[in-house]
Amino acid sequence: MTLPPKHGIDLLQDPRLNKGSAFTAAERDALGLRGLLPPRVFTIEQQLDRIMENYRTKTSDLERYIFMVSLQDRNETLFYRTLVEHIAEMMPIIYTPTVGEACAQFGHIFRRPRGLYISAADRGRIAEVLRNWPEPAVGVLVVTDGERILGLGDLGAYGMGIPIGKLALYTACGGVRPSLCLPVTLDVGTDNPGLLRDPLYTGLLQRRLRGPDYAGFVDEFMAAVEEVFPGALIQFEDFATENAIGLLDRYRDRACAFNDDIQGTAAATLAALLVAGRVTGRRLADERLLFLGAGAAATGIADLVTTALRQAGLGESEARRRIWMFDAEGLLVAGRGAVPPFKRPYAHEHPPIAALADAIRTLRPSALIGVSGQPGLFTRSALEAMADVSSRPAVFALSNPTSRTECTAEQAYQWTQGRAVFSSGSPCGAVEMDGRRFAPSQTNNAYIFPGLGLAVVATRARRVTERMLLAAAEALASQADEPLLESGALFPPLDRIREVSLAIAVAVAQVVVADGLAGREPPAELEAFLRDSMYRPVHPEYLAEPT
Repeated sequence: MTLPPKHGIDLLQDPRLNKGSAFTAAERDALGLRGLLPPRVFTIEQQLDRIMENYRTKTSDLERYIFMVSLQDRNETLFYRTLVEHIAEMMPIIYTPTVGEACAQFGHIFRRPRGLYISAADRGRIAEVLRNWPEPAVGVLVVTDGERILGLGDLGAYGMGIPIGKLALYTACGGVRPSLCLPVTLDVGTDNPGLLRDPLYTGLLQRRLRGPDYAGFVDEFMAAVEEVFPGALIQFEDFATENAIGLLDRYRDRACAFNDDIQGTAAATLAALLVAGRVTGRRLADERLLFLGAGAAATGIADLVTTALRQAGLGESEARRRIWMFDAEGLLVAGRGAVPPFKRPYAHEHPPIAALADAIRTLRPSALIGVSGQPGLFTRSALEAMADVSSRPAVFALSNPTSRTECTAEQAYQWTQGRAVFSSGSPCGAVEMDGRRFAPSQTNNAYIFPGLGLAVVATRARRVTERMLLAAAEALASQADEPLLESGALFPPLDRIREVSLAIAVAVAQVVVADGLAGREPPAELEAFLRDSMYRPVHPEYLAEPT
């Protein structure tokens, strides 16, 4: 037991150290808290009861979000205890879909800074800005430039809600200690005219940096992170497609970096396909995939599926021919002009097709995967076509937040006569149909990145590789049991997320060690080591009560 470095009111105002009404009588005397708190001492369980009572009186999800952020700002341990014990209820508030609404209004609900804002005005001194962070040992940074926040577009500095929410899930779901987590927004301006006119906008009032100026700024940031927090995991989040792909290609072999929108989405979707195959009786090599959307997320999924198919014995060209893409211009084909390099492997020889339903009837896919960011594009005609060409079509409407999803669960089941194996990117309720109850789960990156992050931080991995992502996907797929599949779900319920994250962390850590990427020598008992590494939200005892 060690006394905290702060005393009195300063201690109560530090969310990392504050226990609120849980300070014991002895601690109140020793730490100058007598009289600064009401006299009754509460347990953390009693504090949690009070939090949930207040939380459930809020009349909107945005109010619930603000309430939880305020709790995080005053009592971090209690905040994480609340998340861990009520994760299924809390995740849609702390992260998608409510975080999208929170980001859109971030300057209007701003209470207290959390994370680091590194702006274009900080060129030449980014390392100095990083040193302003009070924690000297950062293990993982989630960084965004705010240009493509969920499906909402350019929110500039308002995008800070995404790294904050993502890192809360690293801790709540994966057990990564909050002191190791740093949210970062790279404020390079915004091209959103509404934000530039917003009197409460919190970011730089300028257009976005582009070209060499942008690249030089990010180069300086990456070098500064290695200087100040050497070996830290850097997760790129919600960058626009061109930058997302370009930054991942530039840094994936030079730093411990990955892009969750590309690689995390890919691992979660591959896991969903593997589990769906247990329902449909199809092997991955039997699947024929059609993507609606051909951006970074679609090509990231396609690339990882290609790797998995090659591992299963297919040649690269044969694997890629099983994957087709449909975007705003119709079916992606080789004859189309000016196809970006990252799409070319999936631009096959074929006559153009303008309508999605026609593409489905022509190509006869077994799985339809939506990553378009546009709502309602899985129309009745498209889903009826899927039911016509496959006895058990997989239908994944992965765009989020909920307002951007390609179809609802109810539409997917109704328009395929209940034969779809459905999953979505955002939460959806159960569906009653013809005497059967479907309770689909989310294909959400939160099933992947917390466990991946725990493994990387605990082993001090030097890189994030495709083999690690494949291991994460396979470990997640292994967590589905038969009762779960019978309910229409593909992944375990969120109240098991820490158990799932541990299984993923073990699988990823095994690859890290086997491939010689560990920056430390982990013990032979990896599972016990990782389990012991997981943060548990329990108030510390600063001073034992007298016996």
